[in-house]
Amino acid sequence: MIEEYFIKILRWREKNISERHFVIFLSLLTGFFCAIAAHILKSIVDLLHELVKSYFTDGSLNYLYLATPIIGVFLASTFVRRVVKDDISHGVTKIMFAISQRKARIKSHNTWSSIIASSLTIGFGGSVGAEAPIVLTGSAIGSNLGQLFRMEQKTLMLLVGCGAAGAVAGIFKAPIAGVCFTLEVLMLDLTMASIVPLLISAATASVFTYLFSSSEAMFTFEAVPFTLRNVPFYILLGVLCGFVSLYFTRGMTKLESFFGSLNTPFKKLFVGGTMLSILIFFIPPLYGEGYDTIGYLLSGNVESIAENSVFYDFRDNYWMMLLFLFLIIFFKIFASAATNGSGGTGGIFAPSLFMGCITGFAMAYINNNILHISALPEKNFALAGMAGVMAGVMHAPLTGAFLIAELTGGYDLFICLMITSTVAYVTILTFEPHSLYAMRLAKKGELLTHNTDKNILTLLKTENVIETDFQTLHPEMYLGDVIKIVANSNRNIFPVLDSKRRLVGHISLNEIRNIMFRPELYKRFKVSKLMVSPADTVSAEDPMERVMYKFEKTKAWNLPVLDAEGKYMGYVSKSKIFSHYRDLLVTLSDE
Repeated sequence: MIEEYFIKILRWREKNISERHFVIFLSLLTGFFCAIAAHILKSIVDLLHELVKSYFTDGSLNYLYLATPIIGVFLASTFVRRVVKDDISHGVTKIMFAISQRKARIKSHNTWSSIIASSLTIGFGGSVGAEAPIVLTGSAIGSNLGQLFRMEQKTLMLLVGCGAAGAVAGIFKAPIAGVCFTLEVLMLDLTMASIVPLLISAATASVFTYLFSSSEAMFTFEAVPFTLRNVPFYILLGVLCGFVSLYFTRGMTKLESFFGSLNTPFKKLFVGGTMLSILIFFIPPLYGEGYDTIGYLLSGNVESIAENSVFYDFRDNYWMMLLFLFLIIFFKIFASAATNGSGGTGGIFAPSLFMGCITGFAMAYINNNILHISALPEKNFALAGMAGVMAGVMHAPLTGAFLIAELTGGYDLFICLMITSTVAYVTILTFEPHSLYAMRLAKKGELLTHNTDKNILTLLKTENVIETDFQTLHPEMYLGDVIKIVANSNRNIFPVLDSKRRLVGHISLNEIRNIMFRPELYKRFKVSKLMVSPADTVSAEDPMERVMYKFEKTKAWNLPVLDAEGKYMGYVSKSKIFSHYRDLLVTLSDE
């Protein structure tokens, strides 16, 4: 009964509301649900933080730091393995993969599973952020709303972007940053057909987030006015943030590979949980998202970050505090990787902001208390560092600058933020062409960029253009047998296979044309004498960019395709690739 009524609604919508106008409505609805999801996630994390910390005692060391992170990771890991039964880690990468496949169909459980898993992880002290899980949640909301109302594929992709923009806007109260994140990181093309729904979703999420919580910015502080004499120091900070971003990106990649090599959940939990607990025990600022530490630094209360640590007794010693800040930056990636590697769920938004804040603050702190080159505003540099490291890690300078401006209401610092984030981005781009999110897809050749030609080659899959209507030969056949096969074939290439269907060569009609009408040779020449090796071969797993490179290198029009075991599958031809290319080009074209 309900299904019949819903079908009537769909039919009424199709007759009375254009798809363009209905997408506007869906983007607004997506933003609203993203705000609710973000509010639920933040509320659960704050509630668990208060519950856990109520058992903490004041002192130089707190032994509960050894237990609570492991408990949270264990609960989250068990929930994912026993209830969800699906991999929900690396949320942003999953969205990029969905877009790269032009499927944009995200599983319905992602609308709630990431909220529960990440809140358990972070609420008990996991050293990651809630932002990537909420982005996956928001994108899943957009995708599933589109599927519910049976929207076409192109609209589904746009709604995935609306969900991501709404999620970032909702969790940070930062609508401009949400749109920039979708365009820069998820690499959704900027067109008038897409920008309006993104803006509506982000603005809606921000408005309702303000309604659900408060009208204050996430971090409040009094900024020191911008002065030209500090520009060289912001440039230097940008370079420093670029190298910190490089350390973050490469370090996280290696640590993720290490935890990926542990082949059982128990090993991952034991190794990762032990590492995480020990790090948090000796360096308490690594506990949770780290926003408390950012708040302390922005309020000028640097001594508070050393509470419950062995460094608290040395809080008045500049050199010891600098050592403590350096240890926080160095070990943060270990704590974050251990959290996710042991089974927890979280993202790198918060860790990048956290490391950037400490980097910027430490630079100004060194100058003001040790070098005395120039009086630098520590709060301003802490914020600029946040923008710089985020821009470097995500390869998103606009997102970094706008996010920090919206987080703090510090629009007076926008020039400083732009300088630092741009320099950091240029610095890391020299060493790493892709962001941490994109590296996993780039290695598989599944990464979309803003280059339309590369996008089309990415979307083209080798397996979809394989042609199999070729008559096969075997090496012991005579020329006469080949002539009979040629007479019944509309192809001019004939693959030669051995008994295990491995390609040993092929015969081209052009190469035997001069002897094919000489009957006296039909029993003289075997296929093994006539065949030649192909100019190159293609794997079914090869990305299309690699396939086109082989065509360009060999100047061939047809290349054989082999599977992982080297067995013959068929051929790919330039003509069929060009035909599919044209079809996709039409699909990607603006309306």
